[in-house]
Amino acid sequence: MLIILDRDGVINRYHGEYICSVEEWLPIASSIEAIARLTRAGHQVAVATNQSGIARGFYDHLILNAMHAQLERLVESLGGRVDCIVYCPHHPDEDCRCRKPRTGLLEDIRDRLGLSDLHDAIMVGDSRKDLEAGLSAGCKAAALVRTGNGRRTEKELQTAPLGQVTVWRNLAAFVDDLLDEDDDGPSVTR
Repeated sequence: MLIILDRDGVINRYHGEYICSVEEWLPIASSIEAIARLTRAGHQVAVATNQSGIARGFYDHLILNAMHAQLERLVESLGGRVDCIVYCPHHPDEDCRCRKPRTGLLEDIRDRLGLSDLHDAIMVGDSRKDLEAGLSAGCKAAALVRTGNGRRTEKELQTAPLGQVTVWRNLAAFVDDLLDEDDDGPSVTR
């Protein structure tokens, strides 16, 4: 199964400020381990992230790629891998096809991994736009984590539901349940 992850707030710490350097990119330790556990269990992991900080001039593609290389090194050091990382560098006003909640990033992942569709994929994010992108792209499920913007998003979903979205404490809790489900069959939605 393919698990598509948002980056800021899901994999690394995020408090609403742009992350502009490798030094500022601080992983959530349990998320790095969770990604490694997913891939060791046979799942594919991709990352789809909006990075308008490039268009805004806060950092460039080289710095962003260095952050992603750090992510890959950390996951690999635990015996895992990241199969694909895609990002949208555009400003929200550019009306591009790739900026979530649009589906361009997820379609790019689908094509890069040689998949015909995303019907067996799960999108994991901390914002409504992540969940909307996953569901619009045809993912079989969307999972919200309470890290990053997740708690605020959970409150928003109470007044403006989005459909079938599960909610998790963090990425590690989502992975715990998914891997348990792999072993024992489906579990109860949180």
